[in-house]
Amino acid sequence: MSSLSKLKIHSKEDFNSFVKQFAKFGLVGVLNTSISLAIYYAFLFINPTLYILGNTVGFVVSVLNSYYWNNKYVFQKSEQGHSKTILKTFMAYGLTFVLGTILLFLMVEILGIAKYLAPIINLVITIPLNFLINKFWAFK
Repeated sequence: MSSLSKLKIHSKEDFNSFVKQFAKFGLVGVLNTSISLAIYYAFLFINPTLYILGNTVGFVVSVLNSYYWNNKYVFQKSEQGHSKTILKTFMAYGLTFVLGTILLFLMVEILGIAKYLAPIINLVITIPLNFLINKFWAFK
């Protein structure tokens, strides 16, 4: 079974639909990232030692935003069953939040990467992972 088949892409139309959906997810992701980083940087401005707390608060607010827009715009789910989908959304993002927070800590504390740059580097890992988890599990 090819990689495209695993992604449920069996035709050119399926591929185009997948790319459009990923692009929409990316747009929502830009908004989420902006919200999360704004909150993160606000916490850094208040007190640089609060970077993990800022990361956590930014995560919660951005996941709520993500759920709303992914539900309405990206995966176009019905109005039914919000509690199950939002729980799955938090679980999906929670997985990458834990991974991202561990990477954030390692980058800042071990590798000496600037607190302002480390969360942006994390996006290379977390965005594609979040898309796949949300597409094939949370909004399935």
